[in-house]
Amino acid sequence: MDMKKILFLPFLQMRSGHHQVAEALMDIVKKQTEGIIVKKVDLISYANPTLEKMITSWYLKWIRYAPETYDLVYKKFFYSSSPTDHSFKWYYYFFFKKMEQLLMEEKPDLIVCTHGFPSYLLSQLKRRRKCDVPVLNVYTDFFINSVWGREEIDYHFLPSKDVKDEFSKKYQMLEQRMVVTGIPVHQEISKNTKAGKSGDRPKILISGGNNGLGGIVKLLGESKQTSQCDFYVLCGKNHKLFNEILSWQVDHITPLPYISSRVEMNKLYEEMDAIVTKPGGVTISEALQKRLPVFVQSALPGQEEINLQYLTKKGLVFKLKQNKSFELELLDILKDEIQMSIWEQSVQSFQNGMEMEEAAKTAEFLSGILEQKSRKHSDQVEQSKLYRLARV
Repeated sequence: MDMKKILFLPFLQMRSGHHQVAEALMDIVKKQTEGIIVKKVDLISYANPTLEKMITSWYLKWIRYAPETYDLVYKKFFYSSSPTDHSFKWYYYFFFKKMEQLLMEEKPDLIVCTHGFPSYLLSQLKRRRKCDVPVLNVYTDFFINSVWGREEIDYHFLPSKDVKDEFSKKYQMLEQRMVVTGIPVHQEISKNTKAGKSGDRPKILISGGNNGLGGIVKLLGESKQTSQCDFYVLCGKNHKLFNEILSWQVDHITPLPYISSRVEMNKLYEEMDAIVTKPGGVTISEALQKRLPVFVQSALPGQEEINLQYLTKKGLVFKLKQNKSFELELLDILKDEIQMSIWEQSVQSFQNGMEMEEAAKTAEFLSGILEQKSRKHSDQVEQSKLYRLARV
């Protein structure tokens, strides 16, 4: 049997939405298909491991210590309507060569990009006719920044119907190259159809992201003494935050260490009445999958801020006011039947826009691309067959 290979390209080594989405799809392929090898490679580590460590450390420090300048740079270079080619000139040559080398070594039959940078490089290589492997972009935010390759990329798994409409209008992209999948969530995070457990005391999950960034200590300050809720705080790998909360010795605030098991995470979601989190694409998508009301207290500059604008406009999350007691505001909303009913409708309407969510369909779609490549047919007939398959 002729083995096929799918190469997944996230960005950097640190745990991020790019890796989680890649792993969600890799696990679908492993469970649902046979005869397909999956491999995940970060191009920067492949090119130069020292450079990768430097970029990661620099990036985390930049966001933490100079968020305003990060925001400015992000919006100027990665979220503007003008092309970003000018900002990449200096490392064009080095990374193009590394990408070509990677493709020669790995010989993939399909490439899946979960970050804009590898997608950008591949679109440029395709433009120069130096890459004939089909490429699929899978997006990890609710908007598409200007780094991603677009027209030259063969297929797109899009986060929402809004993005699909934008792609059709702005880039005249063919319908059969686009599928609205939402931001892919691992299949171990099962789908809930109804929100709400609410016993006497609502259980609230607080997530500060994997690094436990964000003013969680400040946020819980007034709830330490007395509270009508039980709080569970995901501390990620932030041991300082974990120990700080432990030292309070209060029964209604429980710190949780890093949870690597998705099954465990799924169970935790199911016990909760709401989540307070940052607007990262994957976390929000998991919460919507579980029908958990989402409260956003703060957003990191750049991507998260732009996600938040979209999510609040669509009525999918509640933005907490900074000047009000966070617990009272949260309880007011959770107990307001009208607000909760409007939120339920917003989530339903967002999910109605999905064209492909089931793992089996996703696996079938990816296998379809591989089959098409082996027949060397990339004509309209084959593409429209794939398109229909996605929407059956």
